[in-house]
Amino acid sequence: MTATTDTKVPRDSTTTPSSEHQGHVDAAHLAQDAAHAADAEHNMGILAAVRQYPKAIGWSMLLSSTLIMEGYDLALLGNLYASPVFNEKYGAWSEEQGKHVISAAWQSGLSNGARAGEVIGLLIAGWITDRYGAKWTTIGFLYMMIGTIFALFFAPNVQILVLGEVLCGIPWGAFQSVAAQYASEVSPVILRPYLTTFINMCWVIGQFFAAAVSRGSVDYQDARAYRIPFGVQWLWPVLILCGLHFAPESPWWYVRKDRHEEARKALLRLTNQNDPHFNPDETVAMIQHTNEMERRAKQGTTYLDCFRGIDLRRTEIVVGIWTVQTLGGQNLMGYYSYFMKQAGLTEKQAFSMSMANSALGLVGTAGSWFLMHKIGRRTIHFSGLSGQLLILLIVGSLSFGQGGSFSWAIGGMLILFTFVYDFAVGPVTYSLVSELSSTRLKAKTIVLARAAYNTSNIFVNVMTNYQLSSTAWDWGAKTAYFWAGTCLVSCVWVFFRLPEPKGRTYAELDMLFAKGINARRFAETEVDPYTAEATEGKEALTTETEKI
Repeated sequence: MTATTDTKVPRDSTTTPSSEHQGHVDAAHLAQDAAHAADAEHNMGILAAVRQYPKAIGWSMLLSSTLIMEGYDLALLGNLYASPVFNEKYGAWSEEQGKHVISAAWQSGLSNGARAGEVIGLLIAGWITDRYGAKWTTIGFLYMMIGTIFALFFAPNVQILVLGEVLCGIPWGAFQSVAAQYASEVSPVILRPYLTTFINMCWVIGQFFAAAVSRGSVDYQDARAYRIPFGVQWLWPVLILCGLHFAPESPWWYVRKDRHEEARKALLRLTNQNDPHFNPDETVAMIQHTNEMERRAKQGTTYLDCFRGIDLRRTEIVVGIWTVQTLGGQNLMGYYSYFMKQAGLTEKQAFSMSMANSALGLVGTAGSWFLMHKIGRRTIHFSGLSGQLLILLIVGSLSFGQGGSFSWAIGGMLILFTFVYDFAVGPVTYSLVSELSSTRLKAKTIVLARAAYNTSNIFVNVMTNYQLSSTAWDWGAKTAYFWAGTCLVSCVWVFFRLPEPKGRTYAELDMLFAKGINARRFAETEVDPYTAEATEGKEALTTETEKI
């Protein structure tokens, strides 16, 4: 176990500083208040945190609900491919199948159009969030969302439909980065994993609504079969905007702008002011102290800074953890209806089963909250990814069987896959990416990570569409073997590179990365960022501790 020096900043000193040492003592007092706030967060239980931060929970959940729209649309496309009316409108006649179908190439274009738009939105949001804050960035993109849905609703052909997906993807990309950043910054350490993983639940809620709306529209034999599902998307931005205009900005954003009094006011709007034990000034001091530590480490706020010094490692981990999410085989969950139709179910029955599948995903995400209270994020993620690997191998093996019973078995394993993914890898990813990036570079690091996620998803979507399409490679469930291979590579990377952030303040995580602690020893290494050496910036960035 590695420990820092025992020389801490005195926390009860009342000595009046001389003018030449005023800056030093001010920094010491700031560290003293920051240490008090950090101790309070470490000792805070879940119920106490809920009582102290009820408004932060509500505002974070409201902003995170923007991700419902992305989960809805991406799941909706997979469901609409099973709609005869949708295929007749946007597909082409297939002599081989005797019906209208949308080719694998156009399916890839539709899925990847949204991903391409998300990359654009992410890059734009990374700059706008730093300049205007999470609140106004989200509001601006919500208004944009209302306009872009028109392209989907009135699309006369598949080409315009692809354009609509690109345009809608721009605000979705922005929501991906802003929601995780806001949730991680307005909550104390104990609540951080719950509010960040709620983002995954919003994504699953979107999938559930997509299956429900598709099931309700499947009986229509005209344009309503696909226009109603597209039109429902107008509901989310309108409802969210009604509340978001009144939300407070993140105190961390105000501190990064050196607007400390506004940071205090925002913190008071996020917390219960009737608690006599809560000291907002000490919490603001903790934010200031962390920000100053990162400034002394010469951390800028540009994209280039994400690849400099100790932040290069943090960027690699955050980018890697989100890329792993695409390479672990989770894309097969979006084709659940496809496998159920192979088992002989009607479109309506397949959509009903998709609803049940999504509902199980909600249960899994809620279950992960109880698990994270006891077990570290690294352990949960690696165990879940290993479980996904096993399920993919089983699904691939079942593909050699004949008959509807094997298709049902494949569908059952995909339901289990959904539960494991939403119990472990899916929600924990949002907690990890928001905690492992530095506070000054959080927005841009998340942007880079999510952009890598969307870029890798373009590859994944193209591969999966060709692997499953009857007009292309037609691998069927054997596709699972391919993704089992990428899942195995992901497991190896996670074991050696993913550190454990459970129970750490941002200042503690900064120091662990600065010292180059091995990822497998993060949980057992002790650090104190409130020592005199750390406060004055004299503590070496690397010591005799293990290097990366």
